[in-house]
Amino acid sequence: MNHIIHPVILCGGSGTRLWPLSRKSHPKQFAKLMGEESLFQSTARRLSVTGFGAPFVVTGSDFRFMVVEQLSAIGVAPRDVLIEPSSRNTAAAICAAAVALEAKEGDSLMLVAPSDHVIPNTDDFKATVQAAMPTAIEGQIVTFGIRPDRAETGYGWLECTSKITDTLDSAPLPLASFVEKPSKEAADVLLAGGMHLWNAGIFLFLTSTVIQAFERDVPETLSLARNAFENAKADLTFTRLAAEPWSCIEDISFDYAVMERAPNVSVIPYFGKWSDLGDWQAIWREGDADEDGVVAIGHSTAINCRNTLLHSTSENQELIGLGLDEIIAVAMSDAVLVAHKDRSQDVKIAVKKLKEKDASQAETVPKDFRPWGWYESIGLGPRFQVKRVVVNPGAALSLQSHNHRSEHWIVVEGTALVTIEAEVKLVTENQSVYIPLGAVHRLENPGKLQLTLIEVQTGSYLGEDDIIRYEDIYSRGQGAKG
Repeated sequence: MNHIIHPVILCGGSGTRLWPLSRKSHPKQFAKLMGEESLFQSTARRLSVTGFGAPFVVTGSDFRFMVVEQLSAIGVAPRDVLIEPSSRNTAAAICAAAVALEAKEGDSLMLVAPSDHVIPNTDDFKATVQAAMPTAIEGQIVTFGIRPDRAETGYGWLECTSKITDTLDSAPLPLASFVEKPSKEAADVLLAGGMHLWNAGIFLFLTSTVIQAFERDVPETLSLARNAFENAKADLTFTRLAAEPWSCIEDISFDYAVMERAPNVSVIPYFGKWSDLGDWQAIWREGDADEDGVVAIGHSTAINCRNTLLHSTSENQELIGLGLDEIIAVAMSDAVLVAHKDRSQDVKIAVKKLKEKDASQAETVPKDFRPWGWYESIGLGPRFQVKRVVVNPGAALSLQSHNHRSEHWIVVEGTALVTIEAEVKLVTENQSVYIPLGAVHRLENPGKLQLTLIEVQTGSYLGEDDIIRYEDIYSRGQGAKG
């Protein structure tokens, strides 16, 4: 057994409490909520330090290219990217990762971390992980608890067997019990008692230890996860878990499946700054507030406001707050949220209402991200659509044709290599090209700079599934978008 710590980053979730910025098509872990890096990138960078191996990443199929693109942008190469055929909660994800890590590296120390946490001090976090190593090597499942600074009702709590001291080099303590998200009154009692920590959902253990725990408490989950890994298929640089056994795994969290049943659980306190950015009030709390408690992000201006968050993402839209108190206001090009800070945990209710109305804003963001880049619709009407299309350097769309639309491409930045039937040519800035209905065509970016073009579609049907694909470097099938 080696004592290298192997990080496993879980990033398959699609939470709704940060709507409209976080949606099913582009969840919060891939968004730039705090600074110039996404939460996922910050997590990967934090776990790419001396003594840590290359990360394993567990994610969904829709996010696989986003994962590798964002990792590449910060110079991190993953050890493997496991693709979940469907979301089966954290027990399945952790079990599959443990099986995969043990198959590739033997019995190993495995650090499980969500991809959407904010932990600014990497050195303090690394020191806490290293302090937990001896306990994990002895066969304990170590969970990380955050020293609470308020009576938080949005987190689960961990009860320790003794009072938590202020010693920064604390060793892991036996865990007495788990506490579900408490009421405000109960949270006040927990905070005052000094024996509880917030449950961070971060774990350290040997692969052999956690596999034994699955074998003891949820053997069917282990059997199905092993089956899914052993019958996995290579998909470019990804490992795609087998769908049939995976679909039979119980949808249950790791806490419920293993942690609350295991006799060998310890907790180590973490005293550094931490947030899971679980709602908009957390964004306000972690933001750079002025003397009136106002956090203004993006193209936003506050006038006579107090304890308020203004967040605007659109370059062409200004958000103005006038006389607001204890308010969250978030503006995107296609959706706006205005809520009292005390109701920030209830944003999921708004998403539910939008789903009932069949509104696209419930789950999709204006930018549609693809393996080759992204696009957004900037104009839509009967029989036409106008898009801005951005293609990454070296990337290429599939060789394809359409049954119901023709396209006109105008290059506004960079150089495009365009294939139309047998003709292949370069199209540079301020030049355009027309693709007739039914013509086999492809768009590539042969340069080292971003390619941006305006695409005008005309036709009887403009849906993204109107595509016949002939070749694709990303191994997508017929009808797949982009």
